[in-house]
Amino acid sequence: MITAYLAFGANLGDRAAAIAAAMGRLGTLGVVVRARSPLYETDPVTPDPQPRYLNAAARVETTLPARALLEVCLAVERALGRVRPAGRAQAPREIDIDVLLYGTEVIEDGTLIIPHPRLSERAFVRIPLAAIAERGLIHPTTGEPLDRATADPGVRPAPIDAP
Repeated sequence: MITAYLAFGANLGDRAAAIAAAMGRLGTLGVVVRARSPLYETDPVTPDPQPRYLNAAARVETTLPARALLEVCLAVERALGRVRPAGRAQAPREIDIDVLLYGTEVIEDGTLIIPHPRLSERAFVRIPLAAIAERGLIHPTTGEPLDRATADPGVRPAPIDAP
């Protein structure tokens, strides 16, 4: 079994339900969710106005190879209504699932880059990740600790009734 870390985000529809559904579907496809972070509400970091996001992270275990894990994540996104408009990488979304880490592997294979290339610069990923990271988790290429993160005013605990 490989321990991997996934990031989740949603800013359309019932955001909390979408993240919960994504984690649930992964559990039926060979990905065992071992820990889930709390939900965090974040402001979009996009050039165009968008609704706020809910973000979370999960520590998972799987026997799937890294590429297959990515494909499962993309299939779950599609099943939950994710649409990827051409030319709009930062479009609003029903659900987004990113593979952040896959064991200690470093992979650069076309569309699969692990560790996630923007992991270190995104507080909306780092804070949820730190909440569920195994003690001593470090970034495989930079060596920076990932089991802790600096607070950021743009990443807030989600309201209890955050749809």
